[in-house]
Amino acid sequence: MSVASAPSARTRVVREPHRGVYDREAAYKILDEGFICHVGFVLDGQPFVIPTSYGRREGTLYIHGSAASRMLRNASAGIPICVTVTLLDGLVLARSVFNHSMNYRSVVVLGTATAVEDREEKLRALNVISDHILPGRWNDARQPTEQELKATTVIRLPINEFSAKVRTGPPIDDEEDYNFRVWAGVLPLDFVPGDAISDSRLLEGMQVPEYVTHYSRQKRSS
Repeated sequence: MSVASAPSARTRVVREPHRGVYDREAAYKILDEGFICHVGFVLDGQPFVIPTSYGRREGTLYIHGSAASRMLRNASAGIPICVTVTLLDGLVLARSVFNHSMNYRSVVVLGTATAVEDREEKLRALNVISDHILPGRWNDARQPTEQELKATTVIRLPINEFSAKVRTGPPIDDEEDYNFRVWAGVLPLDFVPGDAISDSRLLEGMQVPEYVTHYSRQKRSS
């Protein structure tokens, strides 16, 4: 069942507030369809924004990175971060340059992230991240070695303070511009996987897995 969350002062949408969405299920759907999150944090007074992979399990985001990452090196004690995910659905072409826009869905999550220290939870978290990117791959591929686990840091972020923002529909022009003779409308954009390209050193007889040939980003939220 979908649950609405009251926005905090930090997550309430101020610009174009009618586009703000505070429904947890709607936010989960955007997170589950996205590929890359951008993690913002401040270190020694300097802001950083880092793109990285992630996965969601119920009300928790797991974020992957190298143990050498300057952000993740400080995560064991807890670090305040901002995580954003954006999906671009179309270019909105108006009659005036000023009114051009984009159709999109985005989520912002704020909170304090902590490092996953327990070995079994780290493995589960990496499984969640792997299945988020390509469901089914984790069970096919070689599992991480102890050295690889030590070289990898995973942080967890509770999805407690969040908001989504969504723009859909046609261009919105100034009334006097509707008589301007120029095409206006929406150019939809979609994620379309191409044909898989087998590695040149693939063992003889290996076929492309079904989870690759039938790949889709339309995922079921849980």
